[in-house]
Amino acid sequence: MGKKQEDPPAGSPAWMATFSDLMNLLLCFFVLLFSMSTIDEAKLNEIIASMNSSFSIFTAGATSIGEGILISNGVSQLNDLAEYINSMGAAEDAETESDNIQEYDASQQAVPNDGTNPEQTYEDLSEQVEEMQIAENEQLAELISEAVADSNMSDQIDVSFTAQYVLLTMKGALLFDSGSASLKAESEDVLDKVAVILERYAGGEVEINGHTDTVPIKSAKYADNEELSSARALSVFYYLVEHSTLDATKIKHAGMGERVPIADNSTEEGRAKNRRVEIRIYNSSK
Repeated sequence: MGKKQEDPPAGSPAWMATFSDLMNLLLCFFVLLFSMSTIDEAKLNEIIASMNSSFSIFTAGATSIGEGILISNGVSQLNDLAEYINSMGAAEDAETESDNIQEYDASQQAVPNDGTNPEQTYEDLSEQVEEMQIAENEQLAELISEAVADSNMSDQIDVSFTAQYVLLTMKGALLFDSGSASLKAESEDVLDKVAVILERYAGGEVEINGHTDTVPIKSAKYADNEELSSARALSVFYYLVEHSTLDATKIKHAGMGERVPIADNSTEEGRAKNRRVEIRIYNSSK
């Protein structure tokens, strides 16, 4: 008697169940791709910007998905995603640089050459400021020269100026005896008149400098010309502060010794010129 044939199993074959699951997954995948290709570009840009500021994922703010180029044109282009993002970032950088250059050119054309144009160099501005200061100090020097002349001190005080200050130069012999830093009695009248000039015209800082010649000092009180010149500048400082309304906080004093000669120390006439006290009235606008 022959063997009875077994009945086939009920239902679909096993391979069909696997195939169906695969088809469902593919369907869900393509539905997901389709939904991404129609995403709201504005919202996506906001998300990308937020991710860029937080994690620096897109270095140039690329919007590769916003236009739907990669997704809607096919999955195969996903292999070129990195290259596409890099190229988009480079293109955007180039576009931004071009826009900045155009804006700069436009601003240059719009700004008149009135001294604020960036093309005007720092040296030009410095020269203009110096010229203005020279003009101001020249005018101030003229006023002080007139005051000196009205006080009959033209033979005792020389007036000059630079871009930084107006300079009053008094001969050392007028103020001090040789080797001494004590003011002569006859010098007080001169310093009183100088104090009036300073009160009237010194709106900024004042500096008093003592100078000597190169002859070594012979004194038990002062070791050298540096100490003597410092003591002379200090004596003039004390007198002006005590006999005027000048603000002591705006007055400096220093001894320059023999380091800044204005004449030849090999002659008696030159040494006499080098023994001096200078008062610098600095430009108040400096």
